[in-house]
Amino acid sequence: MKKFIVFMISMLLMVPAASVAQSGTLTKSQQKEIKKKVKEFNKGGWKMFGSTRTLEGALTSHFEKLNALGENGSEIVGVASVTDSKHKNLLKQNAIANVCNEYAAKSGRHVRGRSVSDIGLTDDEKSEFEHFYAAYESQVDKEIKGELKESFTVIKEVNSKQIDMQTYYIVDEDAATKARIRAFENAKRESEIAQKYASQLSEFIREGMKE
Repeated sequence: MKKFIVFMISMLLMVPAASVAQSGTLTKSQQKEIKKKVKEFNKGGWKMFGSTRTLEGALTSHFEKLNALGENGSEIVGVASVTDSKHKNLLKQNAIANVCNEYAAKSGRHVRGRSVSDIGLTDDEKSEFEHFYAAYESQVDKEIKGELKESFTVIKEVNSKQIDMQTYYIVDEDAATKARIRAFENAKRESEIAQKYASQLSEFIREGMKE
């Protein structure tokens, strides 16, 4: 009986470990995608940057992070290029800047589209809203930067002068939504029209990045 109890306790202790291991596994589809992506990187002359990990190891970790977030996680890629190797140190800065700009513009387009279709703005209001959109996108650009989690970076030398970089970031949608709301709160302070339609705009912003 004593041995049986010890055995059962051992089995119970193994369950959490097994669950953790299972949650970190990749689907067969993802494993195939990783191998395909590694081949694409190698064929294109891309190499890991700033890490001793292999491409396959970095991609595996990348997909595991996305899996852990589930539907809440998404991937954004920052692209940068320099035509003078002396400015190679600017690549990472340009990559994150490009990602933030792209994310802000996409968020602005979503809010603009929903405002026009659902609020029914007058011509005068549309003109006023343009100033708000610009302010909102500028604020999103600032706020989202802290929510982008760098996953890995690849780099390639196109020729003796040009160097290209791709930095892969992971975004937690809950954190991104909070960043967009902060951006909205900052932008609406200087916009009467945004304050007038604050409840609708807040709803549009919380919807996510649908276009």
